[in-house]
Amino acid sequence: MKRHLSYCNIALAGLGLANSTMQASPVSRKPNIIFIITDDMQKYMCNFLPEGKGKNLTPNLDRLAAEGTVMLGQHVSSTVCTPSRFSCLTGMYASRARNSMFLRGQKRFPDVTMIGWNSFILPQTPTLPKLLRKLGYVTGAVGKNHVIECPQIRKVPYTADPRDPKVVATLKKNQEMLIQAYQQAGFDYASHLYDHNPDNNGPRALAVHNMDWIMEGACEFIERYAGRPFFLYLATTIPHGPMEPKRSWKADRRLTPVGILDSPLTLLPSAESIEERLRQAGLPADRNTGNMLWLDDALGLLLKRLRERKVLDNTIIFFFNDHGQLAKGTIYQGGTSDPSVVWRKGGFPCGHTSRALVSNIDFAPTILEIAGGDPDKVSHFDGKSFWPVLLGKKQKVHDYLYFEIGFTRGIRVGDWKYLALRYPQKAMQMSLTQRKRVLDNFNRRMKLHGKRTFTEDPSRPFSHVSLIPGGGGAEHASYEKYPAYHEADQLYNLAQDPNEQHNLARDPNYAGKLKEMQRILRSVLRQLPGNFAEFTAPSRGQ
Repeated sequence: MKRHLSYCNIALAGLGLANSTMQASPVSRKPNIIFIITDDMQKYMCNFLPEGKGKNLTPNLDRLAAEGTVMLGQHVSSTVCTPSRFSCLTGMYASRARNSMFLRGQKRFPDVTMIGWNSFILPQTPTLPKLLRKLGYVTGAVGKNHVIECPQIRKVPYTADPRDPKVVATLKKNQEMLIQAYQQAGFDYASHLYDHNPDNNGPRALAVHNMDWIMEGACEFIERYAGRPFFLYLATTIPHGPMEPKRSWKADRRLTPVGILDSPLTLLPSAESIEERLRQAGLPADRNTGNMLWLDDALGLLLKRLRERKVLDNTIIFFFNDHGQLAKGTIYQGGTSDPSVVWRKGGFPCGHTSRALVSNIDFAPTILEIAGGDPDKVSHFDGKSFWPVLLGKKQKVHDYLYFEIGFTRGIRVGDWKYLALRYPQKAMQMSLTQRKRVLDNFNRRMKLHGKRTFTEDPSRPFSHVSLIPGGGGAEHASYEKYPAYHEADQLYNLAQDPNEQHNLARDPNYAGKLKEMQRILRSVLRQLPGNFAEFTAPSRGQ
């Protein structure tokens, strides 16, 4: 198989850009903007956070954090992959999604709108890249998708042979369809895309990460458009599973979502180099350190190419993980708290850290303002720009932060946090036989992918984000971490209880605070589509 570069030309030709943009135009004063979104990072993977200090070899990420601003008050409104990415690219809460899967869920459970891996961007969805194009930016995307809907993709069996010409043809066609979907979402350039995580992307034989392949697309984008203001959305597949070295940083770098290359890519340092550098640093070469150094090497390559094209000094870089990993699939702080980094040459007036409470819905308004737009004139934005915070002009962005995932909704005001858990009536009426069928299907899929199952007991309670007895793989770990996990109403004082271990909702001393937080949540929910039990008016339409 030839390298994947031909797909880039397919994408560009579709918009009439393949030839017209190859000639560099005069350098604009507008900054280039790169938004890097990683997948399932833990805080201990970040040297710039107390949990990870000294545990990783990541000189390039360390540099961005030291020279830029670490947003310690960064939060995520929806704490799994798809809705988080939806909010980043639209500036809207995921509950505003209108794709068919999302609407089917509303129809199935009219009393409680479920938000999870079901909120996708459609061609008509207002997006950040569409807005940036109007401001003269060239927009590009590489890496993991899992947010832009592409119904034309044909599912390839996990057991398929990637050397079968028919399988290869389908994989290539799927890539072309995905590129077209990205074009419709506002991206001029789209290439080197994984539609899903490696384990859910097609043949088992190709179910590995390949950062070299993703970075090939990123480097080509920069090479093509360094002479114009550009926005690059760079979505890595790591460090999401599979994290074992043989399927990530030690994997065969010929393996891609579109088939097997003739020769391995060599844009990034080899696995042997990763091992040697970790050894010299006195660190183990394992699933965590190896993947983080591989990720950092990709970041280093990005900086190198920007510097070579003499555009690094006019580029602003956002580094963000899609959600907190400690309590993924919940709106506890372990899921919503997710520090990010913003870098530019010379740093920002606000200093090297900011504790301003911001959300991932704020990225799109912030980037739009950086690009010269006025986010206050964009009616669909739920988020607000935190550019004034970086410039030292403001310290506060929101009066509250709102969270939504699965069957939970929450609100944070200062150090107070309220969480409401409401299951749909139909879900609570499921028979034991129905619950067993759901659990058996889930366990069967887990075993097919070589993953462990958690329970065979269909009477186990559901999780916050799925109607699987005992919970799914993403959120199962949170069951034991939070004593009030299954309680309908939860109130926490984060200043005194940052790990949310003591639910104050049943304490009569906090009845007033509970009602106040419920009132705020009710007012927010009544401005959003869908329903959430008693918090939304019964007569309200969908």
